[in-house]
Amino acid sequence: MDENTLSAGDVAKDVCSGIVTGAKSMLHVDELTSYITWGNLARIITGVVGVLIFWGIYRGLRHLVRKTARKTFEERNVNSILKVIKYVFYVLITMYVLELFGIDLTAIWGAAGIAGVALGFAAQTSVSNLISGLFVLTEKTMRIGDFIEVDGVSGTIDSVGLLAVKVHTLDNQLIRIPNSNIINTKLKNYSSYEYRRYVFDVSVDYATDLEKAIEVLKKVPSLCPTVITDKEDYAPKAFCTTPGESGIGMSVVVWCRRTDFLETKNAVCLAVIKLFNEAGINIPYNRMDVSILNENTIPSINVKA
Repeated sequence: MDENTLSAGDVAKDVCSGIVTGAKSMLHVDELTSYITWGNLARIITGVVGVLIFWGIYRGLRHLVRKTARKTFEERNVNSILKVIKYVFYVLITMYVLELFGIDLTAIWGAAGIAGVALGFAAQTSVSNLISGLFVLTEKTMRIGDFIEVDGVSGTIDSVGLLAVKVHTLDNQLIRIPNSNIINTKLKNYSSYEYRRYVFDVSVDYATDLEKAIEVLKKVPSLCPTVITDKEDYAPKAFCTTPGESGIGMSVVVWCRRTDFLETKNAVCLAVIKLFNEAGINIPYNRMDVSILNENTIPSINVKA
């Protein structure tokens, strides 16, 4: 009985020993025990303190950027900037921790460089638009609601993003304009200033008394309620331009608020025609007379101005 009991105890002991050995091997207890040294503990504590310091700096920078950027940019663009700051923070923290434990980042930097070159070639258009978007946001040449024209496309801005600007045209069509186009071409923003100038060109017969015609044109602003007449810098003007093929060119220049531009254009045109008709001043235009002599001859065409 004693021998059997001793034999069973030895078996149980061997089994437990095997289980412990297997668990240590599976969990790498020996490696972890050898790794836990005073030097490594100091690195861990230093890393935790460093991460906490970086976290405080990140939170303060995030709060400062959010507070200042909201005065300049829209909420969507502010969130995009904050995301970029967050990703940069994560990358810096990861690099700090790896270098703290003596991990060589040379291979990682090499792989990142190769990947960056490959991604640059694959997404060079998007990168170009992204960089251009940063310039667009910082230049502050446009805002949501402004009416702009870029490369023949005009419309009211719906959104200004990091990659593109979205506008809706006068016929209510959505158009996406890449930011690189905005940077590389001429941008017209019709909403930047409060006042706009309008030049109305018209011709008169060569037999017309030009001084009389100018005096008539000077009466045009009085018939247009939206024309500015009480500011010296925006005073209306009327003058002769250049002789043309069928008449002498004249112009009347007026200023109005940008919100009244279309109404002003219509009012000026109606006022000029009305005043010219009342004053007996003719606006020349091309006329064509066609005469058929007989069936056997070619029709003659006389063009009169």
